[in-house]
This record gives sequence, C-alpha cells and structure tokens, in this order.
Amino acid sequence: MMDNFRLILFISLGVILMLLWQAWEQHNAPARAPNNAVSTPATPAGVPSAPADSSRAGPGVPAAPATPAPAGTPVAVPLIERATRIRVQTDVMVVEIDTAGGDLRVLDLPRYPVSVDKPKQPLRLLSDDDAAFHIAQSGLIGSPEGLPYHKTRFASARTDYMLAEGQRELRVPLTHRAKDGTRYTKTYVFRRNDYTVDVEFHVDNATRREWRGYFYGQFARRATEAPGMFALPTYSGAAIYTANDKYQKISFEDMAKNPLKRENTGGWVAMLQHYFVGAWMPAAKARSEFYSGSIGSGRYTIGYKQLEPTAIAPGRSGTLTGQLYLGPKEPKRLAKLVEGMDLTVDYGWLTVISAPLYWALDWIHRFLGNWGWAIIVLTILIKAAFYPLSAASYKSMAQMKKLAPRLKALKERYGDDKQKLNQAMMEMYKTEKINPLGGCLPILIQIPVFIALYWVLLESVELRHAPWALWIKDLSGKDPYYVLPIIMGITMYAQQLLNPQPLDPMQKRIFMVMPGLFTVLFLFFPAGLVLYWTVNNLLSIAQQWAINRSIGATH
Repeated sequence: MMDNFRLILFISLGVILMLLWQAWEQHNAPARAPNNAVSTPATPAGVPSAPADSSRAGPGVPAAPATPAPAGTPVAVPLIERATRIRVQTDVMVVEIDTAGGDLRVLDLPRYPVSVDKPKQPLRLLSDDDAAFHIAQSGLIGSPEGLPYHKTRFASARTDYMLAEGQRELRVPLTHRAKDGTRYTKTYVFRRNDYTVDVEFHVDNATRREWRGYFYGQFARRATEAPGMFALPTYSGAAIYTANDKYQKISFEDMAKNPLKRENTGGWVAMLQHYFVGAWMPAAKARSEFYSGSIGSGRYTIGYKQLEPTAIAPGRSGTLTGQLYLGPKEPKRLAKLVEGMDLTVDYGWLTVISAPLYWALDWIHRFLGNWGWAIIVLTILIKAAFYPLSAASYKSMAQMKKLAPRLKALKERYGDDKQKLNQAMMEMYKTEKINPLGGCLPILIQIPVFIALYWVLLESVELRHAPWALWIKDLSGKDPYYVLPIIMGITMYAQQLLNPQPLDPMQKRIFMVMPGLFTVLFLFFPAGLVLYWTVNNLLSIAQQWAINRSIGATH
C-alpha cells in the first residue's frame, strides 16, 4: 500500500516539475513575428468615441483619412506613422516621443539590462518596431473639431531633453494649434527615481464657444504567442482593476471576441509582461470607461476615457491630465500607486502562500544584501517551520526501513498472493504501531510551499539578474554550468538510500531513476529555485540520518 502511494506521490511531483519546466521554457522562448500584411480598414481603428454628452458629444471625434482597398486584396500598410523623434533621458528611463501623435514610442530601462551578458543594453519596455509593437497613446475627444489625438501632428521646440543632476522634475511640451485658433500643449512630466509619467493637455480656448472635452489614454500592442496546452507561463496580456470586480485579466483573445466596455470610478488598465508593467491610472474619484478592442495587423488596444467632461469658457484656459506607470513590478513601489496595482505581481492561485514567502525573503535580504544567501536562510526557516511534520515523516520512514527485512520475508513467503501479503503487512504495521502513509503525507503538505516559492522566484523582479556567488550570476536564470542541478540530483539519490526500499523490483527501479529525471528537469530551472531545493535536500538528509540512527535503521 505504501509503495503504491509513494509511486503516485513521485509521479505527481514529476508531473508538477514537468509543467513548471514547460512554463520556464515558455516564457524564455522567442515569440514569432506575425505576418504584417493586412487589409486596409475602411475607417480608422483605435480611436475611442466621445462619451454621450447632450448634443455636443456627437461630432468632433478625430478621423484619419483612409482609402479602402478592393475586397479580398491584402495591402501591406505601415503599423504607425513616424515623424520627428524627441529623446528624453532621466535617471531611470530613456524615452522617445514621436511628434506624429505625441505618443510614447520607445522606452528603455537602463537599470534593467536585457541580459547578464549585455549589461550596457537596457531592456526595451515600449517599442514601435513591428515585431515588438507596444506603445502608449493619449489624446482628447469631445465636441470641438480638430481636437488632438494619437494621430495629430505636434510641434516641439527641442528634440533632446535630459534630467540634470539635482533636478527633480523634467517637463517636455508639445504644441498643436487647431484651425479654430485653440492652442493645445501636451506636456509629459518625468521625475527623478520615478517610473510614473504625467500627461497634461493644456487648452487655451481662443474661440467664442465653450470648449468641452475628455481625456483618454490607451496602450496599443501586438499579441504575444499563445502558451502551450500544459504550460504555466508568466502572464503576458492586459489586466484591469475595478471597484466591483477587482483584479481581472483581459487576454488578447478576449479583446477581439468580447471588447471591453465598462464604466468605473478610479481603478486602472494595464499591459503586463514578465517582471514589468505599463498602466494608465485614472484619478481615484474620476468616472471613466474602460475599453478594449482589436485594431488589425495582430494588434490590440486597451485603455480608458473620461466620462465627465472638462468645460473651458471662451477665452479661458484649462488642463486635462492622465498618469502612466511604466516600469518594474516592484511590490513596494506598486503598492504606493493606486489600489490593487501590486496584484500585477501575479503569484497565481497560491498567492496566499507566495505573498508571505516574498515578504520573508525581502526582509532577510535587507540584512544580508544577497538574494542567494537570503534564499538559503529562508529555506532553513521553512525547514524549521515544517520540522514537526518532517520529523514525523522521517520517523515513519525510519521505522519502515527497520522493518524492511521482515517485510522482505513476508514477500518471499506469500509470493504473488498480494491479498495475503497485504493482510500480513497491515497486521505487522498494526502490531508495530506504524502508519505506512506517515512518511508521505507530510511531503504532500509541503509541495504547495515549493510551488509557491517557485512563483516568488519567477515573478520577483528583484531576483532578475541577481548574483549569488562564484559562477551563479543570475538567480532567475539557469545554472550556466549545471553544477547546482547535479548536486541536487546527488542529494536526491542520497535521500533515496536513506528511505525504505520498495518491495516491488519495478518500483525500486523507478525510484532509482527519479533522481536522474529530476536532475534533467532542474537543468532548465532558475538557479534560485535549484538552490532552495538543494539546501532543503541537504537539511532533510541530515535530519533523516539523525532519526534513522536514533531508531537503529541506518543499514
């Protein structure tokens, strides 16, 4: 009975590790560049309509001219127009703004290299290249004609801005004058050590009519490749947070099949990827509508538009604002932004376990200053917390190992008569007061902790490219020389020798193969996770050896 249970346990753990390995492979696999040939739409896509506001809301929605192609004729069209580029550099980001639309087209993060081998090449979070298309757009919609939106041409007095030493804030203005004389100034506001960006539209109403308009902000992004059936990858797609439904993921498929249209107060809309997030954040008490949709060429958009208009009297001025976050998914930084933003650090269904593990790991790191040593200390603390369960498990296995000669004798006596063999074994367990499942159940209880820690190590941007010691330069990546996985396999094999051996020869061979199989799987796991598993095995070996010796089951 115990042998069968242990076999199921190992197979289950093997399946879990296989799924996790697939996840690890999935989010490291390069995405395929989709075909860019599309049919030109008859009407421009991606421009939100103005909210209903009496008779003034209907006209005035910007529309780009488009000439429809003959039916069925694919026409290659550029993804987006390009004009003059404005380069902006702060201490945490390097941005390119295009005067065609005044969009954020490129955003590099100098503090986050693209890889350990390329420390001087920053990770690119936003890009208007076809293969990695992901940009932030904003504009105005409402009643006057000629409102600036994300296809309007702006003018700029400069093409290069830099946050100077000691300067706390950097303002980058773009201007546009409508045919009716109204002057619009779109200003991006950057701050030191800050990944939030303010977007301001200052309106100088030069007409004799009241000006009424609404701000909108959105992301346009190319869809990423869908994961495999059995993969558990980190999430890449959209997400929203509303007062009623809280945190909710919106996949690219959902954007195409069921376009989002939801009124809300506060909240946020975001585009997520591994370790990083871009989010539009309406004011906490502002009413807005969240929307999404497909805009062709494999691209999708998600954003928000204000539902309460800004009114500006003739000859007066006013300002409409929005705010962006474009940076790493650091829980502390995100928690200070708006409610629910820290949920973008997605630990999945084991968040209730993963969140405390991350807190403990971060707390330990404050004292040690090294994430590798923090993982080791956390492993010791987890082992100490599970000590009563582990001790009961190892004691049960030690008792089973002590009974091994007598169980082997029963096997020889009853041969293939499994019914009588099982009856005799259960009678022996009852006499010796041993629970045959006692060695397995505590291990099952610890498996969720292992998976939860996997997601902590996988989702924590702090561990990205974090070194430990010697050859381990990136705890979030695999061991380049496979030393840790091999050591882990050896420790797993040593544990097998300390355990009671199965009576069935086939199961015995399977158990001996398992360390090799797990070693192969761990070759591709993040080094931080392998470090945890190896240290845990070493502690388990020491504890099990001590218990075996005390019970007299060392041979």
